[in-house]
Amino acid sequence: MKKKLRGKLPFTICAVIALVFAAVFAARLIDWQLIHGGEYKQLSTRSTSYHVDTGATRGEILDRNGTGLVTNTTHYKIVIEKLYTDEQRLDGTLLALMDLLQKTGDKWDDALPVVLSKNTVAFKDKSDEAIKEMKELLKAGESATAEQCFALLCERYQIGADYSAAQKRNLCSVHYNMERTGYGNSNPYTFAGDVSRSAVSAVSENTQGVGGVDVQTYLVRSAVNPTLAPHVLGALGAITEEEYEQLSYSGKNYTINDYVGKFGIEAAFESELKGEGGTKIIQRNSDGTIVDTVETIDSKPGNTVYLTLDSKLQKVACDSLKANIDAARAAGKEASEYKGEKLQGEDCESGAVVMLDVRDFSVLAAASYPTYDLNSYSKYDDYYVKLSENKLSPMYNRAFSGTFAWGSVFKPCVAIAALEEKTIKPDTKIFCTEKYDYYPSNVVRCMHRHEELDLLGAITQSCNYYFAETGRRLGIDTMYLYAERFGLGEYTGVEIEESKGTLAGRDSATWMPGNTVQAAIGQSDNAFTPVQLATYVATIANNGVRLKTHLVNKITDYERKNVIADYTKPETADNIGVSAENLKTVQNAMLNVTQDESGTAYSVFGNYKIKVAGKTGTAENAGSDHATFICYAPFDKPQVAVAVVLEHGMLGQYSMQVAKDLLDAYFKG
Repeated sequence: MKKKLRGKLPFTICAVIALVFAAVFAARLIDWQLIHGGEYKQLSTRSTSYHVDTGATRGEILDRNGTGLVTNTTHYKIVIEKLYTDEQRLDGTLLALMDLLQKTGDKWDDALPVVLSKNTVAFKDKSDEAIKEMKELLKAGESATAEQCFALLCERYQIGADYSAAQKRNLCSVHYNMERTGYGNSNPYTFAGDVSRSAVSAVSENTQGVGGVDVQTYLVRSAVNPTLAPHVLGALGAITEEEYEQLSYSGKNYTINDYVGKFGIEAAFESELKGEGGTKIIQRNSDGTIVDTVETIDSKPGNTVYLTLDSKLQKVACDSLKANIDAARAAGKEASEYKGEKLQGEDCESGAVVMLDVRDFSVLAAASYPTYDLNSYSKYDDYYVKLSENKLSPMYNRAFSGTFAWGSVFKPCVAIAALEEKTIKPDTKIFCTEKYDYYPSNVVRCMHRHEELDLLGAITQSCNYYFAETGRRLGIDTMYLYAERFGLGEYTGVEIEESKGTLAGRDSATWMPGNTVQAAIGQSDNAFTPVQLATYVATIANNGVRLKTHLVNKITDYERKNVIADYTKPETADNIGVSAENLKTVQNAMLNVTQDESGTAYSVFGNYKIKVAGKTGTAENAGSDHATFICYAPFDKPQVAVAVVLEHGMLGQYSMQVAKDLLDAYFKG
């Protein structure tokens, strides 16, 4: 009996399993046919799904007050969407669109290098690369004529014989451009970009019921004032293979066709500014009818970056820099003709200025001259080539990357170091004979025979003899240690590209004892950026505390409602660690530069409404001397610090005037 049961057990198990499968299958049939039959029948007619990417909106760049620097403005374009288009009627639709745009004065995208002239076919002038590209696509030989290419185009795109020569040519142009730009189900074609509102109205009214023609909005990114701060803002460019590989790990979705920041804020804050594109799925049934459109991934705009720049101060900086460079050059030409000597400032053609807020070392203005048009630059056309070939290098960011000899503005640093190291005292007197020749191979000349001066008089009158001797006693090693603490020859922390500069002694390949006296008056190998000098004088104003210099105020979402990152809290970079008494001695001496009748800045600031502490400088180099100036104000409660360099500016009054113009604007005239 047990053996019979064992023999039947496998059959019983198989029968049970078969019944279970049958029951499940029956249940699914009931679900498919009775419960959800209509829904699945509809789905079965959907034969194809197409994924179409939607654009990403890049974040904007604003100044500290929310004024736009780089913004997105809404424009209109006429788009042909293949998924919605009746291909049999496409040519007629295209010709109708051309007629509408002709009436509104707008242009459609015409990239065909073949033109008609009195019904004669010819190649477009200065279009060698475009002609070569067209011939390659048509597989025409290099010697193919315009007539032959035109015939191949008409054949390729099946342009009917009923059209006029002009209509044939225009239809070939659109179809050719569609092919070369990859027009397809997932890639709509832009028939005309940046069209007028009248064109939008005309197309909308006359294409109702015409499938595939759509008027869409898109955003155009541009600088509001393109010459205001191009060196700071930066520009976009096509992503390189190396950039694509690096950015692929950033957590953002990049494609090989993306544009990314190449320099400036656009590059430094690429990850914040980049938006994320969306995706929509368009489904068509077997006869080509659109049955559904689903937005599967919403696009997300990039974040908004607020800079510390004040656009009004920035404009003053730009305008004043240009005006005073022009004035210095004109004065130099006049002096050269009068004296019969060259190098009087007639070669002054460039310069830079930086203004910082002493309370947090934020950059209020940073101008480099000559400047350029950022919007024209971004097109990378003939304008870019002209900029590249300009001998004055207008694309060079002199404010942050330009390194210059600054001359006597270095003397306050030497004075503070010498006082702190007890090398000199405030009342230490040195007799100036006009020519300091302790080292015969490194003779230092003074502007005048000052005779006996103490430290106050030496800074006020900018005596080279006094500081050459002070520097010799101090020694180069100690001198550059203090300069480092002030941020000279160091990165300031600003978020975009900057140069580290050169600090004499520390960065010099060779050093002789006699070089020290040249370094003490701001010469030798000393070469610093304007942003470093602004940081240096701001540190003096801030009683020896050096903060991190910065350009970014905060980052918000695109709508500017929610703060994502706040950079307004000051960040200490260093403390030079000198006594308040020694700092005060030098600060008072810098005030004397502008307030004492013998001071080198008295002519400009002697009667100024606000007390300004400053230091003038003249730096020898190839060509006329550089004219430099540093200052901070108000003296009693510092708010701003300024550093100016006019390359080959020779006469200090023009560099001082740039600073004065900025102070006027800051303190409201």
